[in-house]
Amino acid sequence: MCRKSNGFSLIELLMVVTIILVIAALAIPGFMRSRMTANESSAVASLRAIFTGNTTYDTSYGNGFSPDLLSLAGSPPATCQGAALIDGQLATGQKSGYSFTYVAGAVVPVGAAGCTPGTVAFTVQATPMVAGSSGQRSFCIDETGVVRFDQSGAIISAPCSASGAAALP
Repeated sequence: MCRKSNGFSLIELLMVVTIILVIAALAIPGFMRSRMTANESSAVASLRAIFTGNTTYDTSYGNGFSPDLLSLAGSPPATCQGAALIDGQLATGQKSGYSFTYVAGAVVPVGAAGCTPGTVAFTVQATPMVAGSSGQRSFCIDETGVVRFDQSGAIISAPCSASGAAALP
């Protein structure tokens, strides 16, 4: 007697699952690299936004550069305490897998009335929250506007312009 079977055998199903797992194993590292590259691009764009915001802050309020990231954020109407020049998420110091550290320089001798005194210089450092996963390189920018990076993802210990970090092209 001959029985006609409908459907797939267990071996056939296991072969299909194995093929899918192999394809996934080949694709996932590429997705991770793409995500790290996107996070690094976002970090550089955020540093440039902070630089532009700081330049605008200095021009608008005559108070030097911002004393901190929170002074660059805020919502309209803009004031020197909340200039609404960068987004609120960036002002928290974390965005797209990177942690941002704002270091204010020396205080301006004469600040604008009603404002927290600004600074004559600043440095912002972006480091990956998990090096090798959320990003590979660390970045920094200062009042010169040059974005520099360190390939290891380590914190750039020297001031940004004097560090051994290379400038982005």
